[in-house]
Amino acid sequence: MTITTISYKLRPFCLCKSDPSIDSATMSNVATKVAVVGSGISGAVCASALAKNGISVTLFESARGPGGRMSQRREISEDGKELLFDHGAPFFSVSNCDVLKLVHEWESKGLVAEWKENFGSFDCISKKFLDNDQEAPNKKYVGLPGMNSICKALCNETGVESKFGASIGRLECLDDEKWSLTGLDGKNLGHFSGVVLSDKSIASPRFTHVTGRPPPLDLSLTPELALKLQDIPVSPCFALMLAFAEPLSSISVKGFSFKNSEILRWSHCESSKPGRSTASERWVLHSTANYASGVIAQTGLQKPSSATLTKVAEELFREFQSIGLNIPQPFFMKAHRWLVHLD
Repeated sequence: MTITTISYKLRPFCLCKSDPSIDSATMSNVATKVAVVGSGISGAVCASALAKNGISVTLFESARGPGGRMSQRREISEDGKELLFDHGAPFFSVSNCDVLKLVHEWESKGLVAEWKENFGSFDCISKKFLDNDQEAPNKKYVGLPGMNSICKALCNETGVESKFGASIGRLECLDDEKWSLTGLDGKNLGHFSGVVLSDKSIASPRFTHVTGRPPPLDLSLTPELALKLQDIPVSPCFALMLAFAEPLSSISVKGFSFKNSEILRWSHCESSKPGRSTASERWVLHSTANYASGVIAQTGLQKPSSATLTKVAEELFREFQSIGLNIPQPFFMKAHRWLVHLD
């Protein structure tokens, strides 16, 4: 995950009647009360920035807590062990000086730390690690104690009112230059002079596939936004969470991409990150988008069944074992589906 995409994501999703394409940096000049939909890194950073500029911000999140693709998953093994996984974005890197200043601020607050390990790629044909990017120019950062820690802190800042478990069912532009938000349950969530949407699904047909209802935002109201949304790639991914009793000594790096695999794209050792428990060896695998798309073509966009996730977990782990690194059986294994690719 590259954190410089924050500004790219925010601009297309800022809605203000006077200018549908206005960005968050200038919204303070035309909006005094703003709703931010989504508490992933884009939504959380935007909410924080707006609040610091004196704007009244209400953040709406359909999930129980913040994080989005930077969420941390808590699982309990059969023998009662607590297992924590960053099953979405494994880390983020920074290539923008302004964003780097923000990351250094988070670092000073103990919210992030550099992940100083060896990384590389593995060729599934030659069965060899091809390179090591330890000296790569962009450092890898992780949240402390989990990737969602950054979003949690930002959503709790002064001036940000966060409402979790609040799904948006409808966005309507009113005649008095206000936006009306209605919950999926029909509850009136208030009127706002500006809205920031950090999730493309709010205006995507996939919203209908999942909920059976039309998308909350009618894109005919914002034709400029409709054009920009076409340029934002959206593709699925499955994550596989694994826990082993012993370290995987056959793997010399703590994170690597897969080459020449139609199923696996990325793997990392969760327990090697700073601030994580080392009581067990935990790994997270990410599938390729093509593999995930194939599964969805057969099962649909609705929430995957337990049987589907079990089958996916078995297929991903079978591919992991087949690469020739003597991977033992884990004592915990579980799959999760993401509908956004984790670049």
